[in-house]
Amino acid sequence: MPKKIRELKSLLSKAGFTVESGKGSHSKWKHPKLEQAIIICGNDGSDAKPYLEKQVKNSLAMLQKLDQEDS
Repeated sequence: MPKKIRELKSLLSKAGFTVESGKGSHSKWKHPKLEQAIIICGNDGSDAKPYLEKQVKNSLAMLQKLDQEDS
């Protein structure tokens, strides 16, 4: 069962990502330690596309790896 857009936004927010800009149902999420932003499209109650879930998962894993290297 796919996650909801709301759940992905919550995960990003808890990991330290911030919303930089957006237009309509699109929002750009950026983290200070990562170069690439994540564009989330869709309303909060909508199901997330598989590619979007994968992108969020990969970004969170990369962030965790960076945090481990800093420690």
